Amino acid sequence: MKKTISILGSTGSIGTQALEVIAANPDKFELEAISAYNNADLLIKQAIQFKPNVVVIGNEDKYEQVFAALDSLDIKVFAGESGLCHIAEIESVDIVLTALVGYAGLKPTVRAVQAGKTIALANKETLVVAGELITQLAQEYNSLILPVDSEHSAIFQCLTGEYGNPIEKIILTASGGPFRGKDKTFLQSVKKEAALKHPNWDMGAKITIDSASLMNKGLEVIEAKWLFGLKPEQIDVIVHPQSIIHSMVQFEDGSIKAQMGLPDMKLPIQYAMTFPDRIKSTFPRFDFTEYPSLTFEKPDVETFRNLGFSFEALKKGGNMACILNAANEIVVSEFLKDRIGFLEMSDVIEKCMDKVAFISSPNLEDYMETDKETRKIALDIIS
Repeated sequence: MKKTISILGSTGSIGTQALEVIAANPDKFELEAISAYNNADLLIKQAIQFKPNVVVIGNEDKYEQVFAALDSLDIKVFAGESGLCHIAEIESVDIVLTALVGYAGLKPTVRAVQAGKTIALANKETLVVAGELITQLAQEYNSLILPVDSEHSAIFQCLTGEYGNPIEKIILTASGGPFRGKDKTFLQSVKKEAALKHPNWDMGAKITIDSASLMNKGLEVIEAKWLFGLKPEQIDVIVHPQSIIHSMVQFEDGSIKAQMGLPDMKLPIQYAMTFPDRIKSTFPRFDFTEYPSLTFEKPDVETFRNLGFSFEALKKGGNMACILNAANEIVVSEFLKDRIGFLEMSDVIEKCMDKVAFISSPNLEDYMETDKETRKIALDIIS
């Protein structure tokens, strides 16, 4: 039987690649709904090509444009956060792919979990911000969360068939980004154009900047804790510039399992959408002879401080990871507007972690208030 898919964030990097997977496997998937926040033109093109039943445009100012373009195709068009929440819980949907960027993915993901959906999670910030809440809700509503990030998909694949075998630790690999090996003197003057040139992966602007600052890896550390029920001391990070080993699991007998492949996000996307099955693909295959040397090194947490901040937030718990994430979303946005320097991003994040009120056992309203407060404080610091 076909799996019915709803994609939250269909015009971004993950969303467009997910649509490629669906287009290549029309016998396996049926697209029920898609959404975008601002890219109405691409959303309209996608809707015309795939003809989903429902389309949502997050920016309500663009509702009329999308509605007029799709009116003759008998496609329902909604707008705003309420529309996103609607397509997250449609009864006929089997899998909700959450590919929204940042904090915006939290509330729709909560609604999808409460509807008992299988979640293909590409929005790591949801678990970073409210991991304890999301995992509790997933248990309560019998919602399965499948990771889409290449690193977490790798861990998930390594653990398949290992039920009951205790994990000693997991090892998340990082490419090191475009500034691997650079010192603070160099980074003092780098601009967004350089930070956006990732050596291995083709990603959106926000996640590419996060990769350059190692914040992306820090967020993945926090996400891994909730996905796999780990303690902070069970999570390691290693820099692997070739991005061939996507991550590893070390078991208590000392054995290590690794998942390998060329850096291509369509593979983990497809695996999440077809789990527990694997289906044939035309993705390029890895050739060992073309990579005679795979190298590894420790991350430079003195220069790239965000990774250390993430471990601190993980150990402290409460709403600290929410503070970290909100501050980071602000500084990345300001860096992309040339209003703040690359190294200054970490300075602002650190100040927010010191200034914003700490809550040890937050609920959803607390997370929302923390996010709001942190963004205001971060902007005040920058201005």
